[in-house]
Amino acid sequence: MSSSSPPSHEMAYFPEMTSRLPSTSGEFRRVLWTGLYSQVVLMTVPVGGDIGDEVHTVDQALTFTSGTGKATINGKDQDVKAGDLMVVPAGTQHQFVNTGPTPLILYTIYSPAEHATGTVHKTKEEGDEEEESGKDEAPGWSQRSKGENEKEGLVRGDGKY
Repeated sequence: MSSSSPPSHEMAYFPEMTSRLPSTSGEFRRVLWTGLYSQVVLMTVPVGGDIGDEVHTVDQALTFTSGTGKATINGKDQDVKAGDLMVVPAGTQHQFVNTGPTPLILYTIYSPAEHATGTVHKTKEEGDEEEESGKDEAPGWSQRSKGENEKEGLVRGDGKY
């Protein structure tokens, strides 16, 4: 799927996401799927690493699949581990730090999309650079309203395309 085209109306299937993700990965961030209203991203925070103190204008739900860490959401700390789900509302300061001896691995769902379709960042530094330079921007079609997508024929109540 190119970032210039909205997704087709096909199933996106990721089997055993909570139990079969690798315990190590060479990539800080990999966009797995981008839809009209959400995006699935796999992240690996290295030992001693963090995602960076940030605020998004989109909602974010994070499911941790490996490792341990500390979440700081709007100034409040919470320990996190494999099996936990954390929700960060749009406009809320957040930071996630790996506090364990192994990578902290998670998948996150942004709603709407936060990154360019197909994005792969090997390191946090690479991701920060691409975001700051404007290279890593969510596709325009993922930022449109429900009404705009209906008008364009991308969302139909009868489900026939």
